[in-house]
This record gives sequence, C-alpha cells and structure tokens, in this order.
Amino acid sequence: MKTIAFNGSARKDGNTAILINYVFEELKKEGIDTEMVQLAGKKIRGCIACMKCMENKDRRCAVATDIVNECIGKMLDADAVIMGSPTYFTDVTAEMKALIDRAGFVARANDNMLSHKVGAAVVAVRRAGSIHTFDTLNHFFLISQMVVPGSIYWNLGIGRQIGDVLSDDEGIQTMQVLGRNVAWLLKKLKG
Repeated sequence: MKTIAFNGSARKDGNTAILINYVFEELKKEGIDTEMVQLAGKKIRGCIACMKCMENKDRRCAVATDIVNECIGKMLDADAVIMGSPTYFTDVTAEMKALIDRAGFVARANDNMLSHKVGAAVVAVRRAGSIHTFDTLNHFFLISQMVVPGSIYWNLGIGRQIGDVLSDDEGIQTMQVLGRNVAWLLKKLKG
C-alpha cells in the first residue's frame, strides 16, 4: 500500500511538511509506503476551463507545462492521498488550489477515478482561519468520492516559524492519530 502527500506550502520542509511527516511515521510503522511531493518552488497554473479533460478522457490535464499531470499520476498510483497546506488568508495556497481544481476536473472527467481512495487533510496555521483551509481540502476529497478518516481534533497544527508546530503537542498527537486511522482504514479497504 502507498500514500502520497502533497505539501502545498511555499516553504519546503516547513511546518506543513513536519505535520505530514508525523502522519507518515505512523503509516511506516504499519508497513505503508509514503512519498511527499513538495509544491514549493514549482509553477502550477490554475485550470483554464478548456474542458479538454472532458473530451480526451485520458486521465490527464491538457495543460502539460507543469507538474500537475505528474501529481495526478501519483494520486492514481496511491491508495491514500494526503493534501497539506498552510493557511493563507483562511484558505489553501494558490498552488494547492490549482492542483485541487485541475486534479478534481480530470478525476470527474474520467469516471471519478479517485473514488474509494483514502483522503486526509493536514493544515498548518499561525492562529486562526484553519477550518476553512481544512474544509477546502476535505471538499476535494468528498466531491471525488474518497473516504475521509478523522482524528482526535481537526487535522491542524499551530505554528508560524518553521519548527513552531513541534511545540504544539495536541497538533502532533492529532497527526499521529490521523496516521493510525489512515493505516487502519487502508487495511480495512484493502482487506
């Protein structure tokens, strides 16, 4: 089994990546392979509404000048997809939103190709606004007919500077429980 995570933060290996790695630690304990794609420094354009994905039905976005098709391929190869983002003005980063929009369109155009995969959101936040970010990520999973596990609290960690989330004991525990719940769910689904 494999889990792919997309870190939408502009800061490579920042708080969002730290939180995702806590989820990964639990998955690895259960023998589940993990991979993280960091969107930092990558140019990802938004959907141009060309509707070619609806015509082509080839599991790809017609815009092939960035990493979105690579990301879609990784989603297809994985059993679980984690989407992580810091909170930017109460929502996901522009890169994460572009990935969600384009992957979502392609998935729907191709018989809901992400359905029945596990989807989990991870959010880093300085102080407030994280629930909307959490909702945006979960809306992608739910409209894609994915299965979404919970944790002991909303899947967020609090911190501003890189490494600050390491002081958020409840956030870390939330990620650990999320990792265990993703692993449990994957094993149940893969039976």
